[in-house]
Amino acid sequence: MTKLTLVAFDGTRFDIEADNGSTVMENAVRNSVPGIEAECGGACACATCHVYVDDGWTEKVGPPAAMEEDMLDFAFEVKPTSRLSCQIKIKADLDGLIVHVPERQA
Repeated sequence: MTKLTLVAFDGTRFDIEADNGSTVMENAVRNSVPGIEAECGGACACATCHVYVDDGWTEKVGPPAAMEEDMLDFAFEVKPTSRLSCQIKIKADLDGLIVHVPERQA
């Protein structure tokens, strides 16, 4: 299990034990994190699971792939640390990952 923290827009922290191989989005939905709508169910076909990766984790998480970058064009208030949570796979080296949920989704 890998520790994952999602911080809702209001500052509420959701500390989750996530299975390796799952995605940040799947864990957010399972734990009813507000602000993660995930309308496409993780197919990278919308931008309703947009998150900001905490500054200390951006390098380890890595940049978005081309398809994800295209979908981020539809996200609300995109920042350099923006990612779609459906595209961030949980793995052991992401233990302690922190992501922040934006004020609203696109």
